Amino acid sequence: MRGCRNVPRQANYLSLATVVQDFNHVERCKDSLYMGTPPRGIIDNRLKKICQRYADKPRFVTLYDPHKRIPVYSAYTFKKTEGDSRVDYPWMYEPQLAEIDGNGNMMPFPTGYLHMKFEDSQAVLDDYSDVVLYERGHLNPDQHQSTPHDRAATYTLTNVVPEIREFNIGPWREYEERIRVRLNNFCRGTAYIVTGVTTRGNTIRRNNQDRVAIPEDVWSAYCCTEYDRNSPHDVRILFPSHAALAKNSKEGNSVHEMTVQELEMFLKNHMDVDQNLQIFYDNCVSPSPLPLYLQHTI
Repeated sequence: MRGCRNVPRQANYLSLATVVQDFNHVERCKDSLYMGTPPRGIIDNRLKKICQRYADKPRFVTLYDPHKRIPVYSAYTFKKTEGDSRVDYPWMYEPQLAEIDGNGNMMPFPTGYLHMKFEDSQAVLDDYSDVVLYERGHLNPDQHQSTPHDRAATYTLTNVVPEIREFNIGPWREYEERIRVRLNNFCRGTAYIVTGVTTRGNTIRRNNQDRVAIPEDVWSAYCCTEYDRNSPHDVRILFPSHAALAKNSKEGNSVHEMTVQELEMFLKNHMDVDQNLQIFYDNCVSPSPLPLYLQHTI
């Protein structure tokens, strides 16, 4: 019985940490997810759920693969912005992937020696330092955030994947800007975005070791149930949800927009997921604008 008495204390302790057993364990962490619900159907026996905390506040969430040392996806709420140029923020790492202590905040990389246990659990700056083909590609991009703290929080390597430079600064950046303008202009409520990757086994190597998985595809989906229903038809059909998919490559890397269901069909064949994969709770079904007692009349 002594072990049973320790269980509540352990659960409470974990609720303080950044790496959590469930995104709902940390106050306000689930606010980054539509209906407080993460994508379902992802087989995550060894994946880590990170509540990305910066300056003592949860900013977004990431499902992280500590073996491939990249995120599977990051999920966040879109903040309306002017799309101004990026500001230089320090790159950070996630201490909680290596040890459960402290206050759960992401931390800037130290200028000196970083203990080996951190390299075991996540990517570090040295993994990207001598790689000329790849950029550090954000899954939650800073131009989809507005406050300095929310923007700074996107500069953690647990929110980054190696993206081919031509893809990162070309088609994918253009897509992120297109979504920024679309949601700025036509989303009236909160927009929830999930952006992730698929992998095929290619990696960045350092010191003769496989270090960081290189994504084969990059995908994204948004959900905004409160949108401008008077918008033009070609815009209206892109709500309440829509998705996109692209190859992380030098050529043939154009971004294809599609329905979320079409993206899910692709991911079922290219990710470690089951047939119940669903990115957004209840497929981001837009609530009826009519009161309940009138709904049966239409």
